[in-house]
Amino acid sequence: MAENKTIEVPDFITVRDLAALMEVSPIDVIKELMTNGVMVNINQQIDFDTAAIVAEEMGYEPHSPDEIEGDDEGEALSTWQELIAQEAEKDLKSRPPVVTILGHVDHGKTSLLDLIRNANVVEGEAGGITQHIGAYQAEHDGQTITFLDTPGHEAFTAMRARGAQTTDIAVLVVAADDGIMPQTTEAISHARAANVPIVVAINKIDLPTARPDFVKQQLSDVGLTPDDWQGDTLMVAVSAKEKLGIDDLLEAILLTAESLNPQANPQGTTTGSVLEARTERGRGVMATLLVQNGTLKVGDTLLINDHYGRIKAMYDYKGKRIKKAGPSAPVSVSGLNGMPEAGEQFEIVKSEKEARRILAEQEREQELAVAQRRTSLEDFFSQMQVDGQKQLLLIVKVDVQGSLDPLVSSLEKIENEEVELEILHAGIGQISESDVMLASASDAVILGFSVDVGPAARKAATSEGVEIRTYDVIYHLLEDVEKAMLGLMEPTYKQVIIGRAEVRQVFRIKRVGNIAGSYMRTGEARRNAMARVIRDRKVVHEDRVSSLKHLQDDVREVKQGFEFGVNVARFEDYKEGDIIEFFVTEQVQPGQA
Repeated sequence: MAENKTIEVPDFITVRDLAALMEVSPIDVIKELMTNGVMVNINQQIDFDTAAIVAEEMGYEPHSPDEIEGDDEGEALSTWQELIAQEAEKDLKSRPPVVTILGHVDHGKTSLLDLIRNANVVEGEAGGITQHIGAYQAEHDGQTITFLDTPGHEAFTAMRARGAQTTDIAVLVVAADDGIMPQTTEAISHARAANVPIVVAINKIDLPTARPDFVKQQLSDVGLTPDDWQGDTLMVAVSAKEKLGIDDLLEAILLTAESLNPQANPQGTTTGSVLEARTERGRGVMATLLVQNGTLKVGDTLLINDHYGRIKAMYDYKGKRIKKAGPSAPVSVSGLNGMPEAGEQFEIVKSEKEARRILAEQEREQELAVAQRRTSLEDFFSQMQVDGQKQLLLIVKVDVQGSLDPLVSSLEKIENEEVELEILHAGIGQISESDVMLASASDAVILGFSVDVGPAARKAATSEGVEIRTYDVIYHLLEDVEKAMLGLMEPTYKQVIIGRAEVRQVFRIKRVGNIAGSYMRTGEARRNAMARVIRDRKVVHEDRVSSLKHLQDDVREVKQGFEFGVNVARFEDYKEGDIIEFFVTEQVQPGQA
């Protein structure tokens, strides 16, 4: 490593990019950060001051550049909003606003979307829309609006949880005869958590039982005061069935967009988000993408998480074949080698070979990097000291309405000069997958009182790293929150054995070393687990799993009954008959032994 080499460090930089600047391993950067009390993963951003400390410790002289230069092609991207923030102001152009329609399942979201779509395509063209691509565009007064056809606020927030802030405006559909329902309240919470302005469409005004003023009062009670009541929320009376008020709704959307002034650079670095993916006969994988900056072209090579491919064909929302698409355009593309998930961000790289190289590097680094820390009650205070977090976000679920109001009231009374407590969503019923995705997208903690956790929610919480705490005594819940805000809670951890394997043969692989050819006797082996080598009932070595292979392929896990090859870091002296025990460290939740 060069001594006192000068490097330019921007105001914010990912760990990966900082390591690339210094031409060192990201793992060395992570270790240096940990030494200084900063816990981050490889794709997490750190500010200039933190990066400067690390760089100086590693023999470099950091300084802030006078101006931020454009990203090199193939370099890992941060979020598209940060990318646009780095574009020169003179290069930014207005783009169509992107709108998501949310609301209760029976309040007419789909009918309203269908009406807008069919009323805003060229006459005779509706029958020509040959494929559903999860998004479309409508015209009003010569201006374009992009609509995302998501199944609901769960999908909207799941995309946010994966880093995709695709929406500029949320249209909340509320039936004039039903009023606010539980899903309506959830949708409002999700839109607010995303910091997205809300336009309300009061649907079904043609019904004799319609009570639009009553609905407005309900909305006002939850903080959405109508503009005609001296509030700041545009509310439009519509009827999808009778085709009433649609132009007024589009006008309200454009008025809201005018105050937002969404912009992008059509000539800048191309990036965007995945809306959905599917397999079509004769076409293979078709991915629907929303371009958010730059211009996407046929022939570009996409890299989306762990999938990649050269764009062979591109279609607009009408099914028409096109060669390029600019900001806010939804397109369907073919050529990927697998199906990405909704919400994943795409970037453009030089070639498929370059994509494979980047993926191989990412996998190696992720295996060695520490796991990303999500907010938990125990680590909240220490995280606040590291990253300046001043807000504890909570989602609260209780069994009955009679418990909800006093609990929320008690939480709001907890005071701390340094920490602001905010309740993102409070509701009745068991903790759902939707609650988990909202918590994941917002780095919130879920608190439950006298409620169960649904199986889907429990599984999602594990995969998303969301903490769920349930209580039967309100006092205990309030006490834990107070302790968390004062930094008095101490986490408890335990080791969990997930599998045991027997070494049956030792192989020597050039440039790798000895590999233990093993048989999985019980449980499973995981690439991201720890392992201990046991011989004659004594532990002879313990470290992380550095490689895991089934036949010739690198794998993430091996189940019971399979043969595989394994290497434990910094160990080669395997013997036939050794037992390799795989384990993970888990945090003990309240009430667990």
